[in-house]
Amino acid sequence: MSVTRGGTTPHKRPDWPYPRWIAHRGAGKLAPENTLAAFRLGARHGYRMFECDVKLSADGVPFLLHDAALSRTTRGPARPAGASNLAGDHPWATLSQLDAGSWHSPTYAGEPLPTLANIAQFCLCNGHDLNIEIKPTPGTERRTGEVVAAHAARLWRGAAVPPLLTSFETDALVGARETAPHLPRGLLLDSLWTGWLEAAQALGCVAVVCNHALWDAASVMQAQSAGFRLLSYTVNDEGAAQRLIALGTDGIITDRVDLFSPDAA
Repeated sequence: MSVTRGGTTPHKRPDWPYPRWIAHRGAGKLAPENTLAAFRLGARHGYRMFECDVKLSADGVPFLLHDAALSRTTRGPARPAGASNLAGDHPWATLSQLDAGSWHSPTYAGEPLPTLANIAQFCLCNGHDLNIEIKPTPGTERRTGEVVAAHAARLWRGAAVPPLLTSFETDALVGARETAPHLPRGLLLDSLWTGWLEAAQALGCVAVVCNHALWDAASVMQAQSAGFRLLSYTVNDEGAAQRLIALGTDGIITDRVDLFSPDAA
């Protein structure tokens, strides 16, 4: 347990069932991100926990995709010329026909977008843990948090280790908290904006997930003393990883599944 400035009593930090090393979007950049192929490759490198991005189709199906737009990581005739480039504007019947692999390399041509249910089955069947980043299409933050949390609660019902739900969007975390309060949540930060610690507390989060450069001795002490677990993204340099371990943080999200052994301390 940490000590706080001024000698006040620190909060007890929650038990933490997750491993330190987390594979970013399945296998980082070694396979097409947020696909089952990436998860399988990350698992072959020994990773037992994965991070992925989840948003909603127009008809409410939670599926994996990072960007709001389809253009960077999908191809295919299922999306007609002139149709919206926003993933959230399309029903799952259309999105499921897209090629989410050929943008990366010919090896993965034809790899489909997976649903959250697909990823849950893979993780549960293989004993893997999952960090679900709730990644709403702009304007759907609250609803996306609600739907993703409801699906996660159903898919992981009775599981020994629940998924960790995280988001940059506080409204998404509000929706997740109100729908499935028993699922652990984490606030994602790309800056330590005014009130970040109070926001994480108000949202009932168990973790704060920062751009790794934001953690230093002061911010680590502040977050740990408030009772949070500390995670970092996206750590691809050995020196940065060692600095975070020395600071006493709890989780490292990395693209470099080929560089970092998930069994390392």
